[in-house]
Amino acid sequence: MIEKKYEPQDAEKRIYQAWEDAGSFKAGAGSSEGATPYSIVIPPPNVTGSLHIGHALNNTIQDILIRFERMRGKDVLWQPGMDHAGIATQMVVERQLAEQGLPSRKEMGREAFIKKVWEWKEESGGTIFNQLRRLGASCDWSRERFTMDEGLSEAVVKVFVELHKKGLIYKDKRLVNWDPTFQTAISDLEVEQKDVNGHMWSFAYPLVDGEVDGISEIVIATTRPETMLGDGAVAVHPSDERYKNLIGKMVRLPIAEREIPIISDEYPDPEFGTGAVKITGAHDFNDFEVARRNNIPLIPLMDSEAKMIVTPENNVPEHYRGLDRFVARKLVLKEIEELGLYRGVEEKIIAQPFGDRSGVVIEPMLTEQWYVKAETLAKPAAASVREGRTKFVPDNWKNTYYHWMDNIQPWCISRQLWWGHQIPAWYGAKLEGERHELQDVISDPKIFCGSDENEIRALATTYYSQRTPANVTIEFNTLEKLKERGIGRDAGGRDIGQHPEDEARNPALVLWNIDGSEVIITLYRDPDVLDTWFSSGLWAFSTLGWPDETDELAKYYPTSVLVTGFDIIFFWVARMMMLSLEFMEKEPFAKVYVHALVRDEQGQKMSKSKGNVIDPLELIDEYGADATRFTLAAMAAQGRDIRLSLPRVEGYRNFVTKIWNAARFLEMNDCQRVEGFDPKEVKNPLNQWIIGEASRAVSDVTRTIEEFRFNEAANACYEFVWNKFCDWYIELAKPLFGGEDEAAKAETRATAAFTLDQILKLLHPFMPFVTEELWAQTGQDGASREKMLIISSWPELAGLENEKADAEISWLIALITSIRSVRAEMNVPASAKIPLHIIGEGEETRSKVNSQMAAIKRLARIENIEFSKNVPANSAQFVQGEATFALPLGDVIDLQVEKARLNKSIAKLQAEIDGVDKKLSNEHFTSKAPEHVIEDQRKRKNDASEKRDKLAVALKRLS
Repeated sequence: MIEKKYEPQDAEKRIYQAWEDAGSFKAGAGSSEGATPYSIVIPPPNVTGSLHIGHALNNTIQDILIRFERMRGKDVLWQPGMDHAGIATQMVVERQLAEQGLPSRKEMGREAFIKKVWEWKEESGGTIFNQLRRLGASCDWSRERFTMDEGLSEAVVKVFVELHKKGLIYKDKRLVNWDPTFQTAISDLEVEQKDVNGHMWSFAYPLVDGEVDGISEIVIATTRPETMLGDGAVAVHPSDERYKNLIGKMVRLPIAEREIPIISDEYPDPEFGTGAVKITGAHDFNDFEVARRNNIPLIPLMDSEAKMIVTPENNVPEHYRGLDRFVARKLVLKEIEELGLYRGVEEKIIAQPFGDRSGVVIEPMLTEQWYVKAETLAKPAAASVREGRTKFVPDNWKNTYYHWMDNIQPWCISRQLWWGHQIPAWYGAKLEGERHELQDVISDPKIFCGSDENEIRALATTYYSQRTPANVTIEFNTLEKLKERGIGRDAGGRDIGQHPEDEARNPALVLWNIDGSEVIITLYRDPDVLDTWFSSGLWAFSTLGWPDETDELAKYYPTSVLVTGFDIIFFWVARMMMLSLEFMEKEPFAKVYVHALVRDEQGQKMSKSKGNVIDPLELIDEYGADATRFTLAAMAAQGRDIRLSLPRVEGYRNFVTKIWNAARFLEMNDCQRVEGFDPKEVKNPLNQWIIGEASRAVSDVTRTIEEFRFNEAANACYEFVWNKFCDWYIELAKPLFGGEDEAAKAETRATAAFTLDQILKLLHPFMPFVTEELWAQTGQDGASREKMLIISSWPELAGLENEKADAEISWLIALITSIRSVRAEMNVPASAKIPLHIIGEGEETRSKVNSQMAAIKRLARIENIEFSKNVPANSAQFVQGEATFALPLGDVIDLQVEKARLNKSIAKLQAEIDGVDKKLSNEHFTSKAPEHVIEDQRKRKNDASEKRDKLAVALKRLS
């Protein structure tokens, strides 16, 4: 017996456990031998992560596809896994150590800290997977992977070593986004641009040779005065007539007292400011490119904590040493003013980069890092999309992809962290000349790349043996331990110490010894780790067992579709394309579905600071997972952001209740599934009609899911289930359930039970819990169930439409709907029964009325039906087909009062429309108001216009 009320909190955990116990999520579950593979790899959430509304949307869409294709009999794999999230995880564990009063990361050392991270991961990491279970995600959890697990780590090392051998991974000194708090390079995705109140300061650089063409100084403007100490040049546009005779001249850089050239470059905008710009190549990305083009020196100003350094190259005065960059800014301004070179300041809003986790201003920093030659890898990856082997849905996202790929820069893959894949590179000294002279490893190291110490030992032994007749012994050590020893000896037997700058970054010591016939070389490993996007870039094939040639790799690669957000098209999608093509020689997925952003009801981006964040777990607690999922799917229109509102979720919770109540009603009316029921054999037009509607719904839902039109698929389900099945079929079937025609009763009961089965199957990808529960409940009577719903077959109902039945029932529904509309418009009391007169009907209409008279009277609250020659007085009328239908209302309502009410309401709505029009035509309002406020006004106008037009139709009927 189906319970009176569905309680999702009680059912969902039990049902999910039943699926897991039955192995329903495992790869290939429910499929037959030789079934077509269908696979999706989950975008790996951070091990530190918790489920947010974007995750909920992304995984709901993936689960819809997975459940849909599983029911279609495909050999399905949904591959789950987590990303180790280098910087985020290291931050969490360091904070935990501080809270517990334990030694810091640096105090305990690398090995002990890594152990602590693994302990944290086992205890607290992966919370999001349990949250995904609450959402209903049907991943194959038995195959869960982690980017730091043994197999994936092996894949990472192999890829790095192979790319290094091919010259596609190399070391270079370039600008990176530097986080001074974490003291590491970070990716663009980890940089948050914020508009802040800032200043544009102007000051002058005097010409070294005095006045030229009446100009004795060149004025530049900057938002970062402290960086002027690292200027290498001043640039002007070649077309700028003001400065054409100054190009090649020298200016004196104040404070640093260096001479720098005036150069010509396309970068400066002659119309902006003075048209002259300072070039600080070591601390600005645009300036870096200008400096490289013009061979301008790159002059670092700061250390890893963004504190000022003093070097012979920058010639910064000693009193700047160790100052925080923002303290140095104030000092620069003070000294510039004292020198008489200050030329003013302008307040302005500037875009400033912040670390998304540290919250500090990011510093463009010139550091030596490892890079991937992305330009080489990008060409085949771009061609894959251009030539149609991988398609973006919606199609317009391919343009974003092309923009990135066609303008790609070297990819910085090293991070100055401890948690992550340590770079498989070891440093040693170069051995040159007959007398075994070893070059300094810091300025010019010999780099060995290999999968482990055995391979490195072999590579190093070969290298050094070829360069000396002595016996070579290779030792390994860590940079940390070498620093503890604190000293080494160079080829001349002199003591050498640590690198004077940036000791955390570079190899610090060269330990080697020549003792007669023996050469002892100490190698140490690069302390940096790889960018997490490097390991996740291998996700599509490493999770399937690569570099081993596994059965899963052969079966499920390439994957079928990738579901992702637009923000990581470059950071993840592009890199998976590049690395997969390089190592698998096939695109990693056939399609990339890019979903939209989930915003609040007003269309604003959700953020904690705005207080408009909607927590999906709270939605699940309040409304259930099915209502939450269905809301996200129903609003997931291609190319349009979702405006999520609680009333929508509540509305779809009511939909869950509607389905539950419908199933319960059918059970109470003995609607049981019949063994061998053939939908083609039903005779009653009502039953023929609902089977035809089910056929159309299956076709629509199947097509729209295949086309990734999830909103259309969900709405097709809703329209069929609520409007067609619940509102019309069940209502029209009630007399048959209680009638005396036993054959019609039996057929209707069997048809109702059959149709409910199709509904449960159709809705299952969207609402897995309530459908599985009803599948089990309705399976207790009638024909036995062979399988759980999750692995049952997708409905196939093609060819079951009946044109004659469709026409008759559609006519009936349209008639009853029109009568109900008139009653509502005219304020006819719900309890009042009114007569219906039909004028000018043909034989077919007369026949339909006679056959459906009982249904018309019952569902439209009609007292009697007459076929008349003339329209009765005081009637509201409408036309359907060739006939006119008239409803005499003079005895039910006061027509004059009703006309006055309608006129008053129309006038009030028109005034509201006029007021909105006035606002929207006011340029002052539209230029100042936020977009969501303007959109609300437009919606208000549209709603008022719709109501006004309906009332106008009602008034016309009375006239």
